[in-house]
Amino acid sequence: MVLDALARLAEERVGHRFKGLPPDAADLTVGELAAQRRNLFTDGFTTPVLALSAERLEHNLAALETYAERHGLAFAPHGKTSMAPQLFHRQIERGAWGITLAVPHQVRVAREFGVERVFLANELVDAAALRWVAAEQDADPAFRFVCYVDSVRGVELMDAALDGASRPVDVVVELAAGEGARTGVRTEAECAAVADAVAGARALRLVGVAGYEGEVPQADPERVRAWLRRLVALAVDFDEAGRFAGLDEIVVSAGGSAWFDAVADVFAEVPELSAPALKLLRSGAYVSHDDGHYQRLTPFNRVPGEGGLEPAFRLWTQVVSRPSAEQAFSNAGKRDAAYDLDLPVAQVVRRDGVERPATGIEVTGLSDQHAWLRTSSEADLEVGDWVGLGLSHPCTSFDKWALIPVAEADGTVVDYIRTFF
Repeated sequence: MVLDALARLAEERVGHRFKGLPPDAADLTVGELAAQRRNLFTDGFTTPVLALSAERLEHNLAALETYAERHGLAFAPHGKTSMAPQLFHRQIERGAWGITLAVPHQVRVAREFGVERVFLANELVDAAALRWVAAEQDADPAFRFVCYVDSVRGVELMDAALDGASRPVDVVVELAAGEGARTGVRTEAECAAVADAVAGARALRLVGVAGYEGEVPQADPERVRAWLRRLVALAVDFDEAGRFAGLDEIVVSAGGSAWFDAVADVFAEVPELSAPALKLLRSGAYVSHDDGHYQRLTPFNRVPGEGGLEPAFRLWTQVVSRPSAEQAFSNAGKRDAAYDLDLPVAQVVRRDGVERPATGIEVTGLSDQHAWLRTSSEADLEVGDWVGLGLSHPCTSFDKWALIPVAEADGTVVDYIRTFF
C-alpha cells in the first residue's frame, strides 16, 4: 500500500498546477520529469522556483537520527513542517518511531501514505474526526494513534464521539508550559482531574504525559529545564498513583526545534517507571532547517560537538526591474516566500552561469509577487539576473509550494517533493 501510494505521486501530470516547472514538461508525469535529471538553471525551470538541496536534506535527516539515537530518544518528527509523505517515509527509514501531526486533515494524509504511528500534538474534540480515527483503528490493528487531552470537558466530548469504538483511543495529558502559554493543563491538581476523567471514560486510555517547551514564557535554559522536570515529575506522580497500570510503555513527550538539547538532558533523568518510558522527541523544522529563525535558535549552536544542521531551501527569483541605483525588484513575494518570522535574505546572484555572493543586496520588503531589494554601491545587479534567497521558517516555506524540486549542488534535479496542505 505504501509503495503504491508513493508511486502514484510520480504518476501525476506536471501541467500548470505546479509553480516553477518547465513549461515544455507539461505533458510529462512527475516521474518522467525526474528521470530526465534536468538542470535547475539551464533546462527550462521558470522563476520563481523553490528548490531543496539534495545534499543538505540528507545531512539534516542523518543529523537528528544520530542525535536521537545517541540520547536514547524515540523520534516522531513533526510532519506539519513539510506535509510531504515522501519526507515522512525518509524520516521513518532513518529510525523515526512515527510522525507527529497537529490536525485531523494531516493525519488523513499520513494514513493515506501508510504511516502506522501518529502522535497528534493537539487536543481533538471534533466528533467526525474522532469517529474516523476509531474506524482507522478498527480497520488496521497496527495503527497507533496518540493525542493530547487538557480538560474534563474535552474528555467527555471525546468519549461521547467514540461511543461503540472497539479500541480505546490513547491519550496523554498535556501540561501547559506556563501561565499565558498555549494549550495544556495549568496545574498538577488539574492534570489529576483530567486523568481521573480519562480513567472514567469508556473509549479512552491514558498512556502518558506531554507538552511543548517552546511555549515556556521568557524561555531560557533554566526555565525550559525547570518545566521539563515538572513534566517528568508529573509522569512519576501518575505512575506512583497507578494511573499507568497495565501499559507496555509510558509516553513522556516534548521537544520542538529550539530546545531538543534540554529535552535530551532532562529526559535522561527519567527514573525507572512501572513500564519502559517512551521518551518521544518531536522536532520538525530540522528537515530543511533555515537561514533565519532556526539558524539562530538551533540547539546545535549550544552543543556544536553534537552535530549541526544546514539550510536546505533556496528560492530562486529573477530581477525584473532596476528603477534606480539603490533599488531593484525581483519576481517572488508573499505568495512564494516565508515572511512571518523574518524576511528572505539575498545570498547569491547568478548571471551567465556564474554564481557569486549577493554583496550589497538586501530584501527590505515583500509584495504579493515582488521582493523589494535595496542595493548599495557594491551591488552588481542587472535585470535578468537570478537571485537566490535564503528563507526563514520552514513551516511557512513548504506550504507555498505543492511540488518542490530537489537539486544537487550542480543544479541537477533528482527528485520532486509533493506537499499536501
